[in-house]
Amino acid sequence: MNLRTTLTTLALAALLLPAARAQKLAPGPQVMTFFSSIDDTEQPYGLYLPPNYDETKKYPLVIMLHGAGSNHRLSLRRVFGKSNANGENDVEATLYFPQWKDVDYIVASPYARGTMGYQGVAEHDVYDVLADVKKRFSIDEDRTYLTGLSMGGGGTLWIGLTHPDIWAAMFPVCPAPPKGTDDLAGNALNVPMYFHHGDQDSAVPVAVSREWTKKLKELGVNVEYTEYPGVNHNSWENAYKEEAAFDWFRKYTRQKFPDRVLYNSRNYKYNHAYWVTLDQLTPGALATIDAAFTAPNQLIIKTTALGAFTLQLAGHPKFDAAKPLQVTLDGKKVKVATAPALSFQQQAGKWVTTKYEAPAGVKKSGAEGPISAAFSERHVYVYGTAGNPSEAELKARMDIATQAANWSVYRNAFLGRIMVFPRVMSDKEVRPSDFQSSNLVLFGTRETNTLVEKYSDRLPVALKAGTTDYGLIYVLPIDGHYVVVNSGLPWWAMNKQTQFAFAPVAVATLGEFKDFALFKGSPGTIVSDGYFDASWKLPEAERAKLEASGVVTVKK
Repeated sequence: MNLRTTLTTLALAALLLPAARAQKLAPGPQVMTFFSSIDDTEQPYGLYLPPNYDETKKYPLVIMLHGAGSNHRLSLRRVFGKSNANGENDVEATLYFPQWKDVDYIVASPYARGTMGYQGVAEHDVYDVLADVKKRFSIDEDRTYLTGLSMGGGGTLWIGLTHPDIWAAMFPVCPAPPKGTDDLAGNALNVPMYFHHGDQDSAVPVAVSREWTKKLKELGVNVEYTEYPGVNHNSWENAYKEEAAFDWFRKYTRQKFPDRVLYNSRNYKYNHAYWVTLDQLTPGALATIDAAFTAPNQLIIKTTALGAFTLQLAGHPKFDAAKPLQVTLDGKKVKVATAPALSFQQQAGKWVTTKYEAPAGVKKSGAEGPISAAFSERHVYVYGTAGNPSEAELKARMDIATQAANWSVYRNAFLGRIMVFPRVMSDKEVRPSDFQSSNLVLFGTRETNTLVEKYSDRLPVALKAGTTDYGLIYVLPIDGHYVVVNSGLPWWAMNKQTQFAFAPVAVATLGEFKDFALFKGSPGTIVSDGYFDASWKLPEAERAKLEASGVVTVKK
């Protein structure tokens, strides 16, 4: 190629470049993907983009969560009031998007790995979708809404109530919330909610929405409820008819600085709402705070099971940094210096104005357990090669790890598969990048797995070599990531797949554990289990049970 031809080519490329940059997505329904760091896969989500999208304008966003046996494409149809055509099944309806009335909203519907509920990996995906949409489009964060049906209605409650300050309003339809969600009802104090349910629902009892609505009203939440007489589980056909959800959402914007914050949590993972942060709690125990401005610069705060917290008052319309601040905390007045951020800590049974700094080695965000937390993020399954195993023994070890990692077991035509694909490797194949980026799930003992041996001086308990009828599993934070050790029987031993489980048996069983467990024969026969204390030490009562078992060595 001569110089003249080269210059001509470059000139043409320069002319075409602005046009390429100016290319826009087509309006209407479509499918996008984001890259998931959990398992290095591209994950799909449904997207609706309004006509004449203008990147200089802020758009309201609706996150729509699908139900069990459904997907991102169907849920995008549902929220626009489009059910299946007569005689059409879900497989056929998934193949295309019908025409519907345009709205001036952006809508995103996560696939969230299929039918697995909306905790753990699926919950992570919802926030990844939210982040991806915000990165790509101009979103009004004060008009971001959450809705879902059935399993997705339960996901609406769980995701909405663990992070209530993200959402301007929530619209749960025939919700099936996960265990423990009802403890978080008060977190909805500043988020309007609208429940929908059919009174003949045979899948999720109508009592669920009735009881939630009753409880929320008692707590002072702005809640509405519509019950559809004679309607079974398909109440979404009524709830979303004629784009009704968008009309209802339009009435609400997010309260960034509510006068009163009521927030409940069992985990550091969920420790912030509005202008309140929970700094010290006991993972697994419900901590609560009720903080309210009763007048300008006057705060009344009530807590339970909380060791420390911080109030970020800057920007609140009832806070004036130039005037004295009055604080009543758990019935007693606390002297404070007026400041945009106030921290309180329990010391010797009294509240003092001191910022809590977590000592090294104690439970904190990202290092609190329980066992299932290690599987909610990027993780790898590692079988051992130590002990000079035979070819058959090595294969048996690899098979156990492979079974644990096989999230995508085909369950049935309705539930399908969970599309999570973690890696399996031997202890010899773990790379420095794996130690840096991943939680480790280690199978075996120090005699059979070189990584268990590597960490043995930091592990609190070990199954004695040769023990065959017991299983031991526990989680610990090591070097910035979780390490799970499973020795002896696999943690799901003898458990069977149930017909409508939201996860394969090896994954579903994880939710039954706290921080550690020793069982005999199957996880249903517990010898000892519980939570490590705040310093990741065994409670004395459980230590005694473990020692009495005769099958483990407990670190002194």
